[in-house]
Amino acid sequence: MTSTAQAVETFPSLDPATDEVVGTHPVHTAEDVAAAVGRARRAAAWWGGLGFAGRAERLRRWKGILARRMPELCDLVSAETGKPTGDAQLEIVLAIEHIEWAARNARKVLGSARRSPGLLLANQAATVEYQPLGVVGVIGPWNYPVFTPLGSIGYALAAGNAVVFKPSEYTPGVGAWLAGTFAEAVPEHPVFQVVTGFGDTGAALTRADVDKIAFTGSAATGKKIMAAAAERLTPVVIEAGGKDPLLVDADADLDAAADAAVWGAFSNAGQTCVGVERVYAHAAVYDDFVAKVTERARAVRAGEHYGPMTMRSQLDVVRRHLTDALAGGGRALVGGADSVGDRYAGPTVLVDVPEDSAAVREETFGPTVTITRVADMDEAVAKANDSAYGLGSTVFSRRRGMELARRLRTGMTAVNAPLSFAGIATLPFGGVGDSGFGRIHGPEGLREFARSKAIARQRFAMPLALTTFARSEKTDRIVSRLIATLHGRHSR
Repeated sequence: MTSTAQAVETFPSLDPATDEVVGTHPVHTAEDVAAAVGRARRAAAWWGGLGFAGRAERLRRWKGILARRMPELCDLVSAETGKPTGDAQLEIVLAIEHIEWAARNARKVLGSARRSPGLLLANQAATVEYQPLGVVGVIGPWNYPVFTPLGSIGYALAAGNAVVFKPSEYTPGVGAWLAGTFAEAVPEHPVFQVVTGFGDTGAALTRADVDKIAFTGSAATGKKIMAAAAERLTPVVIEAGGKDPLLVDADADLDAAADAAVWGAFSNAGQTCVGVERVYAHAAVYDDFVAKVTERARAVRAGEHYGPMTMRSQLDVVRRHLTDALAGGGRALVGGADSVGDRYAGPTVLVDVPEDSAAVREETFGPTVTITRVADMDEAVAKANDSAYGLGSTVFSRRRGMELARRLRTGMTAVNAPLSFAGIATLPFGGVGDSGFGRIHGPEGLREFARSKAIARQRFAMPLALTTFARSEKTDRIVSRLIATLHGRHSR
């Protein structure tokens, strides 16, 4: 998958904890990307022709390889991201569950289904089915290099598409490993390929002859992806991060809520798009909740419970947000600006942070959390919704959990447990506002990678033929009276 006209440029993948070289990968050019998409186009015809059963059988072969060789993949994920092996295993386990669900349910979700033709066209048989798009380009992130891209890749494959995947330049080895194991399970055609490189490679994939782009990353990059895709009217699904709130009601289980806040804020070094960055706690329980979070946060250690910042430049963002919050009157009960080093950022708990500060308004993507006192849950909802983002959210409340969840302007909400929606394969995953649009996972995720096809088939001729120049005035009068009888009446 490399250009033969010149020497192949390569780049190293580094362990963020040590800068040790994990692997070396090619920088694929626009020509390389176009060639990969061309191969995928030919493979897509074969893959789509296998039908749901044939694809499910092969996806299960791949799933089996992932499960059997999970320790190997865990080590690679840990090496490229710096996250603990246990955290790597968690995302792989969830990804395997999603592959199985997509393989098992693709026929039920996408197969032909009858629709009512209505009274006027009762002589027609109406059906709708979902056909593969063809070739899907996936541009993945580095923070969850298995779980997140496979939410698009697995569902696109189950829907009958070929996939060309551009992993993050920080985790190219994980992407290559996934494509390599798929080729072991499906050796006949290059149904799932990887191209590696930097932004130019991703831009080339966006502009290539693909039928859809699935992107996960920042809102700023997502806008660039959309602009490039618009040149060919290529549809996109965008997951562009979040500033996810957690609401703690007066009747919440405070121990569970505090544990969720700490894990949601600090796991994976806070590099979680649906983690916890803001907490709004009811005044009646605020002090107790803050005390419980502080106690737990002091026991969390960078380098032990979570790894280094995978992308070194993110340390500057974390430091800037903390400095701004403290300058605006915020207080660090744990950590602070001094806890940000040259590889790791220590856990930080902030209180009294102004709502207009960067630590509240912008995605930090680091191990920090702000906790704000609110008079009631109405204020909590208003502050939570006062954000350009709208990806994930969490609510802890014994009585009002569902009510509060429905009022939050986010694509997903977990009630009385952290981030649970991400692991449930039947639930769609995606956001609103600057968090993007479109959905992966669940039936919505399968349909995201298919096109609906409507078919109307005449079963018998109708006495009242409407679609003909031979239609008589008598026919028009009969139809007029019929419609007036059926639809003309209304109740006051």
